Amino acid sequence: MKLSDFNFELPNERLAEHPSENRDEARLMVLNRANRTIEHKQFKDIIDYFDEGDVMVLNNTKVFPARLFGNKEKTGARIEVFLLRELNEEQRLWDVLVDPARKIRIGNKLYFGDDDSLVAEVIDNTTSRGRTLRFLFDGSYEEFRKKLKELGETPLPKYIKRDPVPEDKERYQTIYAKAEGAVAAPTAGLHFSKHLLKKLEIKGVDLAELTLHVGLGTFNPVEVEDLSKHKMDSEELIIDDKAAQIVNNAKANNRKVCAIGTTVMRGLESSVSSMNTLNTYRGWTHKFIFPPYDFAIADAMVTNFHTPKSTLLMMVSAFADPDFIKEAYEVAIKEKYNFYSYGDAMLIL
Repeated sequence: MKLSDFNFELPNERLAEHPSENRDEARLMVLNRANRTIEHKQFKDIIDYFDEGDVMVLNNTKVFPARLFGNKEKTGARIEVFLLRELNEEQRLWDVLVDPARKIRIGNKLYFGDDDSLVAEVIDNTTSRGRTLRFLFDGSYEEFRKKLKELGETPLPKYIKRDPVPEDKERYQTIYAKAEGAVAAPTAGLHFSKHLLKKLEIKGVDLAELTLHVGLGTFNPVEVEDLSKHKMDSEELIIDDKAAQIVNNAKANNRKVCAIGTTVMRGLESSVSSMNTLNTYRGWTHKFIFPPYDFAIADAMVTNFHTPKSTLLMMVSAFADPDFIKEAYEVAIKEKYNFYSYGDAMLIL
């Protein structure tokens, strides 16, 4: 399939600027691949589709406040700095994006905070917007990280035009987030409430956790018509023994394995044994899934509604059949489902 096969008209008003009032009361579209039916539910109804011994696999990555605003030395120009990943803890080197990038050159210094207590020096250009910064701070590493959190904002996606509010700090984070390292939330998981997780536990649905630190590469536009030529950015992935054992036991007993989000699906498919079981893993993945593709681990998935031509839409189309997803998206727009990070959800069985 080609890039143009994943284009569609998405009205701007369908892009959700705010989350649903309650996490588990977002809308849920349920797709059944076997009989190609579409149902309309609330997210909390997801419990009706799972039984004792089934498994949901969650991504426990935690979003850190990655968006900073600093002032350029001499000119005082306001510069946005988006922290992507830490390169060297001891030297406090970070891979970042800057905006506007044309103003930022090697050797420039940026000052952060009302008291300029944090300074960064540009030491390398990596891409048109990418820079390597060395942070200069008088204090321990723990104090430095605390300062980054104090000065940073919740990294809401760019399509959300409003400024972050205190609610975003909680709602742009899953309730089971543990391992800090993501610059974007694994948004399918945002719909789970503590109450819903407890009900699933009581019903006997097992939960397994992996860690995939979501980077901005997930949302990079695909710029080639031939999808086989698109390269995904690498993201850090950890699958431990416990998670692999829970998943493999479920598969051995013919129970459902449901990937909660595209990040989980990519993680699972990045560590498959020759026997189609899940291996433990610690490293990086740049796996790109698009149709046609044979999935080895999960036989169900939860996902939000994605934007045109996105790699996320391509993965979902590979899982559910491109024509069925196209039909479902047409229904979603007609029925006024909300799309993207703070949008509604889809369960594919």
